[in-house]
Amino acid sequence: MLKKDLELQRSWQRMREYIGEHLGRRPKDLNGVLFMIGVQELGQGPRPFSKEEKQDLMHIAICKVLSFSGFYELEGLDEQGWPHWKNTKPLPKFDVLEQEKLLKMHVLEYFEKELEVKF
Repeated sequence: MLKKDLELQRSWQRMREYIGEHLGRRPKDLNGVLFMIGVQELGQGPRPFSKEEKQDLMHIAICKVLSFSGFYELEGLDEQGWPHWKNTKPLPKFDVLEQEKLLKMHVLEYFEKELEVKF
């Protein structure tokens, strides 16, 4: 494992612990963290969500975190207050592990830029 990969993994674990301490429940994986970011970005507070809404929340989170690298841009909110994003440049052709690493790096950046927490 490369030094950068090890640093990413350590930061990721510290972030999961931080979430667990502040919300009383540590997310199991990337999807859990993306769901939480989606709820945060929706801004309507926690509530029961349908399966489709959960997928939409994860999409919102992915678009938000990838917006830091210019892949997505916020178009606006719909009548229910849900954000809509547009793809502004092609995503790199990565395998699953590289995609996960890219998302994790951007999730950590989200915590730093949006919540002012660095791991």
